[in-house]
Amino acid sequence: MIGAHTADHADVVIIGAGIAGLSAAHQLISAGVGVSVLEAATQVGGRMVTYDMDGFRLDHLGPLLSSAYPELSTTPGLEGLVLRDFAPGVLVHSEGRQYRAGDVRSARGALRAVRSRPSALRAPLGGAIEQARLGAWLARLATTPESRILARPDRTAAGAVSARGLPSRVVGGFLHPLLSALLHDPGLTTSSRIADLTLRNYARGRLCVPSGGSATLPELLAAALPPGTVRTGVHVTAADITSVRTKEHGELGCRSLLLATGAGAAAELLPGLRTPAFHPVTVLHHTAAEAPSTGARLLLDADRSGPVAHTAVMSEVDPSRAPHGRALITSTVLGPPPPDLDRSVRAHLAALYGTPTDDWELLASHHDPEAVPAMPPPHDPSRPVRVLAGLYVCGDHRDTSTVQGALRSGRRAASAILADLGVRRPNPDGVGLPAAA
Repeated sequence: MIGAHTADHADVVIIGAGIAGLSAAHQLISAGVGVSVLEAATQVGGRMVTYDMDGFRLDHLGPLLSSAYPELSTTPGLEGLVLRDFAPGVLVHSEGRQYRAGDVRSARGALRAVRSRPSALRAPLGGAIEQARLGAWLARLATTPESRILARPDRTAAGAVSARGLPSRVVGGFLHPLLSALLHDPGLTTSSRIADLTLRNYARGRLCVPSGGSATLPELLAAALPPGTVRTGVHVTAADITSVRTKEHGELGCRSLLLATGAGAAAELLPGLRTPAFHPVTVLHHTAAEAPSTGARLLLDADRSGPVAHTAVMSEVDPSRAPHGRALITSTVLGPPPPDLDRSVRAHLAALYGTPTDDWELLASHHDPEAVPAMPPPHDPSRPVRVLAGLYVCGDHRDTSTVQGALRSGRRAASAILADLGVRRPNPDGVGLPAAA
């Protein structure tokens, strides 16, 4: 340890106990650096919050993860993370019917799917040949190095997917609704490089969610830190490189400061820090006595005929999220929500699932106008985390607006701090920390 870690001093003070800050804390502590994490809320996790309600586990936002995210398997503290996979492929609702798509990561897989279920993959999503072309394209993307994707010319995702040489039915009936769901961007104004990386993760892994709710991830990270490292309910009123002033505990001294809050809160503490635009997201949770017959698949609306962009029977994906005998249906609205939210969503869900929803009960809804930082082109997925020696910032707004990006930004920030402190992290595997950006 390079310095004494006491109640009023730490080598590094981290403001914000979201997954970026908690990831950085693990990296720093493993190098012998004293860390204190301060969080204004009463729980860790930032936007990854899950609430208990009568046996249900309800996410505020519930981002979709990919099992191909490297940080999920390499971040210290996540060794006990259990991921619940969606069933392969997705269901797409188009022209009044459901079509299975996306479980075609090779041409062979597409043709096999069509032969086994000839009615499952057809117009408006295209027939066997079109689906095979999609599968072959996804298979190539899965093996494309990330560096090559990031070297491509950057434009909007909407313009790029239309120029990939895929049939327009496949683009409009599958790629557009899938990317909208994964990027929380209905207009696909996101960087085409980020969209390609997103589809690459989709092709390399499975869509999944943490067992027990999205809050499980930050809770695991926090629980694996030394006792007393994280202090919740602490409101920071001012901060600089050598000290942090709080409403509850006065002044805390430090050698370095890491802002690991959301982009808006970071800009308040660090004037001049650019604040991105955001994609607003609303999540609704309904319960029903009987689950719709979609199983554990994600259901997308290709027609954009109502407010719901995507929905799933989450109790089928993760049974721990609902009490026995009850179905939990979680739906996501992108953009500003309609004024008659529950009524319009319930009517849309009846069309998407093909079943009456009059007796479904709304358990909760949550709207966040700053849910996901926008990533328009040109977007740098490795935005600098070092403001100056002693002052650093991390979060999904410094990387990609994903769980993977938040965790990676925390790791990059820890690397920069250790380099400036002159601390070399012990590494029995002989693999160095990534270069700071």
